[in-house]
Amino acid sequence: MALLGGTLAGCSGKSSSANSSDSKKLSIVFYPNESAKDYLASRNELKAKLEKATGKKVDIKTTTDYNVAIEAIASGKAQLAFMGADGYIKARSLNKAVEPLLTESGPDGTFKGASYRSYLMVPEKEAANYKKDGKYSIENVKGKKISFVSASSTSGFAVPTYEIQKEFKLKNKDSFSESGKFFQKVLYGNSHPGSAVNLLKGDVDVAAFDDIDLTPFMKVTSGSYSEPGAKFTVREDAGAPFTDFRGKSVVSISVLPVQNGPLAVNTKTLSEKDRKAIADLFTSDEVANDPKLFAKDGSKQAALFHKKGPKSQLLKVDDNWYKPTHELIGK
Repeated sequence: MALLGGTLAGCSGKSSSANSSDSKKLSIVFYPNESAKDYLASRNELKAKLEKATGKKVDIKTTTDYNVAIEAIASGKAQLAFMGADGYIKARSLNKAVEPLLTESGPDGTFKGASYRSYLMVPEKEAANYKKDGKYSIENVKGKKISFVSASSTSGFAVPTYEIQKEFKLKNKDSFSESGKFFQKVLYGNSHPGSAVNLLKGDVDVAAFDDIDLTPFMKVTSGSYSEPGAKFTVREDAGAPFTDFRGKSVVSISVLPVQNGPLAVNTKTLSEKDRKAIADLFTSDEVANDPKLFAKDGSKQAALFHKKGPKSQLLKVDDNWYKPTHELIGK
C-alpha cells in the first residue's frame, strides 16, 4: 500500500542528526490503525496544519507495527507521534524526552469524558453463553481463543487484560499474551480492524478492540455503545478488510473507558518554539471545526479526532494527566 510520506519498517535506538530541533523538516508517525488508507485525507489535513504552524515540511510515517511507532518517537526518528496512552507511556519509559502535547477533549470541550471505549466482543450467536444471572460476564473467557490488537495497545490489550486480571484475581498478566496458558489460543490483529476480523472470520471466540477505530466499518444496531450487550453490525458499504463480512454482527460482553491518547512529541528533537506553535494552532477553533480532522460521533467518515459534542476540541496536556494509565500498566 503506497501511503503518504513512506513507511517506517524499523528504527534504531539513536536519533538522527537530521532530525535535530532546528531541522527544516519534521516527521510524524502513526499507529497501524491510523496508517490505513481510510485515514489518508485526515492525515493529509494534519500534515497541512503542522506545516502551517511550523513553516516546515512535514513527512508522514505510516507503520504496520505499534512498536515501530513507539521506537520512532523514543529515538527521535519522528518528532511527533499520534498514539494511544499505553504506547506513549512505553515510549516515555524508553526516553523521558517523550512528552504528551495535545489530547482530544470530552464532548463539553474539557477533560471530562476525554475517553473512548474498549470492548471484549463475541459472535452474536454465542453471546448468551457469556451471561451470568441475566447479565453479561467475562467469567467464561478463560480457556477460549482470543484476539488482541497488540501488546502495546491501550484499548486492545492493556485495558481488557486489566479487567480479566481483576475478575480472576491474578497477580499479573503474564499468562495472557501467549497461547496455551490462560487462553487456549492468542492472536494479534496488529490493528483494531484486524482484531475484529479475527473474530468475524471465526478464528477466535473473543476479540478486544475499540469503538473509534471501527466507526468507519461497524455501527451499533441494538443497545448502547456504553453498555455490555450492544450489537455491532458491519456496515453494508464497509470497505476492506470488512467487505466479506457486511451485515454480520458481534456483541459486546465488556465495555470500559480508556483515556484519549496524545499527540506526543520528542522534546529533544522538536523545539519549544515549534511545540508552542503547534499547540496554539491545534487548540484553535480552526482545527476543532475542521471536518477532515474531526468526524461527528457515529459517522462512518474516518478522521483522526471525533466530534462527540459541539465543543469537542484539542487540549494541551502533560504527563500528570496520564497518571491513571501509568498505574494501570505499571509504568
